Amino acid sequence: MKYSYKTKGVCSRQINVEIEGDIIKSVEFVGGCHGNTQGVAALATGMNIDDYISRCENIKCGYKSTSCPAQLAEALKEARNA
Repeated sequence: MKYSYKTKGVCSRQINVEIEGDIIKSVEFVGGCHGNTQGVAALATGMNIDDYISRCENIKCGYKSTSCPAQLAEALKEARNA
């Protein structure tokens, strides 16, 4: 299943994620800090959705109330419920 998520409160504008069952198959961030988002995408690929969400949903970026890793967790929650 492919899912696109419009981010909120971060530099990246969108996250495209592909899920197979409960496993994250691929992640692509549109915009944002390229090196950081590439790293998050590489680490998330192959992970169980629930494991990723529990590890990353509360990560903050500086003084922001969220982060790109936390926004990916939100995207995965929405995709799972879609």
